[in-house]
Amino acid sequence: SITKERTEVVLQGTSSLDPNDPAAVWEEYDFKCKPGDLKRRPCFITPYHYRLDWLMWFAAFQTYEQNEWIIHLAGKLLAQEEETLSLMATNPFAGRAPP
Repeated sequence: SITKERTEVVLQGTSSLDPNDPAAVWEEYDFKCKPGDLKRRPCFITPYHYRLDWLMWFAAFQTYEQNEWIIHLAGKLLAQEEETLSLMATNPFAGRAPP
C-alpha cells in the first residue's frame, strides 16, 4: 500500500454554454487503466503500465503547477486531438461538438 487515501485527478467536460450553470452536465473522460469506476474490473498489463494513467496517479499527489503537462492534456482534449483521444478509454464527446 502506498497511501491510506485514494486521491485522483478527474478530467471532465461540458457542452453547456455556461459551465457555471448548476444545470450544466459534466461528462468524464475515462482512462484505459487509471483507477476510476469502482465497479470496473481492474486493468492488468504487467509488467508494463499505460504511461498516461501512471502519470495521472502521481499527479493526484501534487498540484497542477508541478504537473504542467495536465494543462496541455486538457487543451488537447478540448481540441479533440485524435492522437490524444486515442490514449483515453472513452471520449464522452465523440460525434458531438467539442466541450
